[in-house]
Amino acid sequence: MNISTAFSSGRLTIFLSGELDHHEARCTLNTIDELLDEYLPRDCVLDMAGLTFMDSSGIAVIIRTSRRMKALGGRVWIENPAKQALRVIDASGIDRLVPVATGK
Repeated sequence: MNISTAFSSGRLTIFLSGELDHHEARCTLNTIDELLDEYLPRDCVLDMAGLTFMDSSGIAVIIRTSRRMKALGGRVWIENPAKQALRVIDASGIDRLVPVATGK
């Protein structure tokens, strides 16, 4: 799992690439927590274009990030989910809680 970021005008974009499974989820959660503490963004975007695999652990990452952003008074959404990640997102129904922009 690789994580990179971009921050501009109160918006933190977190680019996730590689595999987000139960082995990577804890480290990913810790990294995202550190980034949110560092930047204190108004908006947080989880860009999932680079994910080659995501299981239900990815849903936990999304939910935790959403809760943290609500606690900060901000918003979170998902952008560009790769095809396989989008299937997991659709199956979970998480898109009812966190907006998903597919770019289509």
